[in-house]
Amino acid sequence: MVTRFAPSPTGYLHLGHAYSALFAEARARESGGRFLLRIEDIDQGRCRPEFEDAILQDLDWLGLGWETPVRRQSEHMEDYAQALERLDGLLYPCFCTRKEINEEIAEAARAPHGPDGPLYPGTCRDMDPAGRARLMAAGKPYALRLDMGRAMAAVPGLTWRDRERGTACADGRPFGDVVLARKDTPTSYHLAVTIDDHLQGVTLVTRGQDLYAATHVQRLLQGLLGLDTPGYHHHRLLGGPSGRRLAKRDQSLTIRALRRSGKSAAEVRALAGHP
Repeated sequence: MVTRFAPSPTGYLHLGHAYSALFAEARARESGGRFLLRIEDIDQGRCRPEFEDAILQDLDWLGLGWETPVRRQSEHMEDYAQALERLDGLLYPCFCTRKEINEEIAEAARAPHGPDGPLYPGTCRDMDPAGRARLMAAGKPYALRLDMGRAMAAVPGLTWRDRERGTACADGRPFGDVVLARKDTPTSYHLAVTIDDHLQGVTLVTRGQDLYAATHVQRLLQGLLGLDTPGYHHHRLLGGPSGRRLAKRDQSLTIRALRRSGKSAAEVRALAGHP
């Protein structure tokens, strides 16, 4: 079994991250398998080297060990570009700004909302080729969206299995025409993690329940690209004192803060729900 922990270096790790990392490492250890660390740093506007350094230090302090070299998404943009080329017939350029999309959605009565927020209304989906060519020639920025209807029709009947909830039929429609790349970020979370898990040979994806819905889109991408499909285990989320799930803004519960307060690694592992 091959598992992975894949944090983004946009802040310090908290107890919820500790739980997730230890959970993934335990599943690999139980099976005599491999545990990988991946740094998901495609958001160059928010990722910081000091946060990546802190991630490595905190995980090492907790007693985790992982294979090297560590895969950093920012070093593998060519892998994502090749995947986009293979999806070319199912992608279309969207020239709408976020403001324009929000305004159009606001004007539509009872607009449906997807797991990522309001659904894109499809403004650019049926734009004529000549109009697209003129905008691209003029240098107008655009995102690449997946035509979800056509994508679903291309690979019908896909399923995936979660260890907690059982088998699910892949359905990306609640997400609408998801963005797979932007000019400033030439890949998306959905595309990058799907490619990474395949290339790294991950056989069990372990992560929080908040990412359960996203697996539908990633399973669809696996089908479209002919990639391996791992098993999944979406585990529980740790909550803070208020009962709300932990976030990077919960500074008092970061591993770094707990270390500085005098907690031992064993105590922090116990707080994270692992012996």
